[in-house]
Formats: sequence, C-alpha cells, structure tokens
Amino acid sequence: MTRADLPRSRLLARRLLRNRLNLAGSLLLLLLVLIALLAPWIAPHSPTAIAIGARLSPPSAHHPFGTDQYGRDVLSRVLYGTRYDLTMAVLAVLLAAGVGTPLGMIAGFFGGTADTVIMRLMDLLLAFPDIVFAIVLASVLGPSLSNAILALSIVGIAGYARIAYGATLSLREQAYVEAARALGAPNRQILLRQILPNLLAPVLIRATLGMGFTILLAAGLGFIGLGAQPPTPEWGAMINEGRNQILIGDWWTSVFPGLAIVLTVTAFNLVGDGLRDLLDPRAGR
Repeated sequence: MTRADLPRSRLLARRLLRNRLNLAGSLLLLLLVLIALLAPWIAPHSPTAIAIGARLSPPSAHHPFGTDQYGRDVLSRVLYGTRYDLTMAVLAVLLAAGVGTPLGMIAGFFGGTADTVIMRLMDLLLAFPDIVFAIVLASVLGPSLSNAILALSIVGIAGYARIAYGATLSLREQAYVEAARALGAPNRQILLRQILPNLLAPVLIRATLGMGFTILLAAGLGFIGLGAQPPTPEWGAMINEGRNQILIGDWWTSVFPGLAIVLTVTAFNLVGDGLRDLLDPRAGR
C-alpha cells in the first residue's frame, strides 16, 4: 500500500509516532491533565493544611517535596497548582481565540471601515509588551484568579485576530468562496462554512503554542501578587512565597513549582510544534 492509499488519519498518526519529541510532549501533557483531574485523590496531604511544627522540612519520605514556611506539603500544592495554572491557560486562550478570531475574520472579509477600525485597535493592543499589558490590566481589575484570566485573555486577542485576518484575506479570493457568492450564499454562511473551517488549523497551532506562554504570564502575575491569592496553590505565587527561603538553603519551596512550570511549557511547545508539522501540507513532502 502506498502513502497515497492511506487514509489521512493514518498518515497523521504515522507522522505523530515518528516525531518522538512531539510524542513525548503529548504524553507529558496527558500526564499533566490527569494530575489536574485527579489532584484531590493523589495529593498526599491537603494543600492548605498548616503544620507549624513541620515548617521548612526538607524532602523526605513523608513530604517528598518538603514543606514550606507554613508547614504545608509542597508536593500537594504543586499537584493542585496544576489544576489552577492549566485552568487559567485554557480559559484565557479560549476567550482570546473566541474573541480575536471572529474579529479578524470580519476585518479580513468585509474590509473597508471594519478593517480599519478592528485592525487599528489590534495594532494598539500589540503596541504594548504582553507582560506589561497583563500587569496593567490585572492591576486595574484587581488581584484575583478570575481577573488574571480576564487580563490574560485580553492580552491574547490581538494575536488571534492577526492570524484570522491574514488567513481570511487569502481565503476570500479562493474559487470556492467566489462560487458560494455566485450562488447567492449570504456572507454569514460563507464565513461559517467556507472561511472558518479553513483557518482553524493556524488558530489551533497558535492556541497550543500560546498555552505555554500564557502559563508563563499567569505565573508572572502570581509571582507579583496579581494572580491567584493565598492560600491558593498557584505555581507563580508559590515561587514568590519561597524566594526568600532559597537564600537560606531551603531551595525546595521554589524549585519544585518552577520545575512544574518548565515541564508544562515544554509539553505545550512540543505539542504545538508537532501540530504545526502535522497540519502543514508541506510536512509530508
């Protein structure tokens, strides 16, 4: 059987299995999702239980990641932190893509005033560094988990709008779109049936790669106190709480949540690179 005879799904599966880094990232990401779902059952201790007598205990059999300055189990807090950081990233990316993609489609498809107003607004959003913009928004909205998610989603809107805009400019000139127009299809139908399905691939790749960056931004907000508030076990806030202990040798309070961030960002980047290779029609050439 030749490659041309194989179904597309099997060709994609072969490429996925052949790319070991992408496969490793997918397995790591699956593990992180399972940890987030099963955290209440696999965490050895309560993430908020204070035990002053056990404060700053080094890693041991009873506390594999040690304890923090309040005697809370660091392993349990890292496991629960997976829930909060993944939730923040997923919700922020979904909101950003859900708003930015339609705006880019409208600007690219209709042009004229819609193009000018929407894309100049996106240029304004892109004029600020993401971390600075996120800090300003989170400061204005107030420090909380929900406000951090909202700030991160607003920061990401312009990127998805730009991708959808560029793809729509190209797609609206395609023969099948012109044929739909000639048959009297309304603009809404053309956007939903001809344009949207053909730009989902670049948006999906952007969303997957953007998850890792969003987690970094979320951790940054948590580190400076503008994200999840204590005693919520969020990775960035945990690093902030333990940064002073590193100077006196109690490294575990910050190192383990930092490693969790590194592993999660790496997993999303590997999966995003793999998706780009799978969905790029030139990848099999």
